[in-house]
This record gives sequence, structure tokens and C-alpha cells, in this order.
Amino acid sequence: MKVLALAASNSRKSINKTLVTYASEQLKELRDNVTVEVIDINDYELPLFSTDREEELGQPQLAHDFYNKIKSADGLIISFAEHNGSYTAAYKNLFDWVSRINIKVFQNKPSLFLSTSPGQGGASSVLKSAETSAPFFGAEIKGTLSIPSFFDNFDSDKNQLTNKNLNRKLCEVLINFHGLH
Repeated sequence: MKVLALAASNSRKSINKTLVTYASEQLKELRDNVTVEVIDINDYELPLFSTDREEELGQPQLAHDFYNKIKSADGLIISFAEHNGSYTAAYKNLFDWVSRINIKVFQNKPSLFLSTSPGQGGASSVLKSAETSAPFFGAEIKGTLSIPSFFDNFDSDKNQLTNKNLNRKLCEVLINFHGLH
């Protein structure tokens, strides 16, 4: 199984990238037949989407490259950062460009959605929004998990989720994602 993992954030210090990378490592420990490619959406930075720009530029190669990354994967793990209760502008812009190639951006891939934030909400608003809308865009949601208070629950020096209850929940959603029942 080939999994594509990404943080829906363009921050170089993204805690969501830290979380999705950690989840990817945990998934590989659960199963040897899994490869995970963690990508950075900064590698797919595009001009701000508008129909005027689309008319001018067509569909940019980077949008096609991102779409093809999803196409080549057997499953997706995305960790959503939250800006003012919604998607980051960088992720939403990339998503908008790719949706013009195919409205089924997620291409019917099994998907695991995560989120985290420094606060107690754990970016749960954007996670709920993503979970609700994703089936319309071709995602087969296999699980979701929000990690609140990231810096209280994750040891960056040890690169480990230290809250045992949250770590157990992460393992449960990873098992469900990969169909390890």
C-alpha cells in the first residue's frame, strides 16, 4: 500500500506536518507493506485561484502534478491546520486549482484526516468541515482525529505523542485506515 501524506499548511514549522509525519511512521510500524511519502504543499504553490486566472493560465502544471501524486497513491493522510476556523489559504488555493482538473480531487481514495493546534480545540472546526465536504470530492473517509493542545501532548525532542490516550486513538484510526481489524 502506497500512502500519500501531507499537512494542509504551508508553514515551515507546521505542527500538522509534524503530526502527519509521526502518524506516517506509526502506520509503517503497524504494517511492513506500507510505504508513505510525506509531501510539502509548498512544492505546489500556485497563483491565487480565480476564473480570470484560470482563463489566463489554463490549469498549471503544479496542479496536475499534485493531482497525479494523489492518483499514484492507494490512500491519503492529511493533517489540517486551522486558520480562523477554516482551511489555510495555501491548502484551499491548491485544492481549488486541482478541483478544476477533476471535482473528485481525492479520487475515491481511502483517507484519514487529522488536525492539531496549540489550543484546546485541536483545529476541530476545520477537521469537521473537511470530513463533511470530502465525500463530495471523492474521499472515502476511514477515520478522523483531532489532537488538542499540541505542545502539551507531543514531545518534539523525542518526536512522540506523549499523551497515551491520544496515541491509542491515533493507532486505532491508523488500524481502521489500513483495514487491520
